[in-house]
Amino acid sequence: MSFDALGLRRALFDAVRDKQFTIPTPIQGLAIPPALEGRDVLGCAQTGTGKTAAFALPILHRLGCPSGGRQRPIRSLILAPTRELAAQIGQTFGELGSRTDLRHTVVFGGVGQASQCKALGRGADILVATPGRLLDLVGQGVVDLARVEILVLDEADRMLDMGFIHDIRRIVQRVPARRQTMLFSATIPPEIERLAGSLLSDPVRVSVDPEAPAADTVDQEVHLVERDSKLGLLHTLLADGAIAKVLVFTRTRYGADKVARKLTRATVPAAAMHSGKTQNQRTRTLESFRTGELRVLVASDIASRGLDVCDITHVVNFDMPHEAETYVHRIGRTGRAGCSGRAISFCSQEERPLLQQIERLLSRRLPVAPKVPVAEARVTAAPSQPPRPRRPRGRRRSRSGFARRPDAR
Repeated sequence: MSFDALGLRRALFDAVRDKQFTIPTPIQGLAIPPALEGRDVLGCAQTGTGKTAAFALPILHRLGCPSGGRQRPIRSLILAPTRELAAQIGQTFGELGSRTDLRHTVVFGGVGQASQCKALGRGADILVATPGRLLDLVGQGVVDLARVEILVLDEADRMLDMGFIHDIRRIVQRVPARRQTMLFSATIPPEIERLAGSLLSDPVRVSVDPEAPAADTVDQEVHLVERDSKLGLLHTLLADGAIAKVLVFTRTRYGADKVARKLTRATVPAAAMHSGKTQNQRTRTLESFRTGELRVLVASDIASRGLDVCDITHVVNFDMPHEAETYVHRIGRTGRAGCSGRAISFCSQEERPLLQQIERLLSRRLPVAPKVPVAEARVTAAPSQPPRPRRPRGRRRSRSGFARRPDAR
């Protein structure tokens, strides 16, 4: 099947051709036809296989022309768990809808809302949002969801992991009951099945390679290493110039900052990105990583979803994830769009149970890499400023001004 066989509007077909897309990905080929018919869809596919376009194209097609004049009602709502994913979805709508008159707006927390409110005031047919900021704007009367026709939850399992279930239910109560709803994710755990049952009506279930959630374009291996040797192992591996653009995942924000700081001191261009950074800091860091100014991006799991940098050569799991499904999303940041990639995991003795969970999900054992002689982690830096001169030891003055012996009390 080609895109022209899907029956998309001419403006959308031209936009797809501008992006040099000719054949839909498997998830697009399965999800787009029922979505164009207005059916509810529950989609499951490996990360990096084009799920965003699988719901963006049907939305743009079904909305057709704008309505409501200058004060356009929000007719489609897309919920995403992270700021980065929301921004990426907005970019996709901008590209695919560039030849239409439909407008889209993206709102998320971590930044001031003034510019977002101004954009909403100009009218938007499509709203991409993170749940928290959306509810804030709804509560202020800035956003009205009463005329939403299409609701999409992207990376729905991640939203449940991040505790958004109550926010999602509050939002669903504010959109019309008669609507089209689509849920997409790389994994569909039982919690998502229950959520789908409460939100979807007679859905079409589409799934691509459910037995192999990790893309076969990613070579995977695991290094069995002690916790204290992980930094030295990372430093040793980075000596290989073939590891050109690396995304390193840690379990905590503190860990991301620590690893990035140590690498920087070792003259490796690196920076950290996590929820403790402001949105402007995260945006600047991500742009530096995209342009190649940074060789290594050290991140918490906020980067495991929605981070679309096509030329990431390696993903390193510095810490094993607590959830096996998170592993799938992490390594999906490489090997995208048909390119090959490599995923390297550092597993300490206490993390072996987490490795076993991942292997059960993948239904196979991860190959264990040969033991690498771990170099000393040359990550100490010269002092940023010369040390302060020490005062000569000898007689000191008492408060009365008279000299006294150093051992005087």
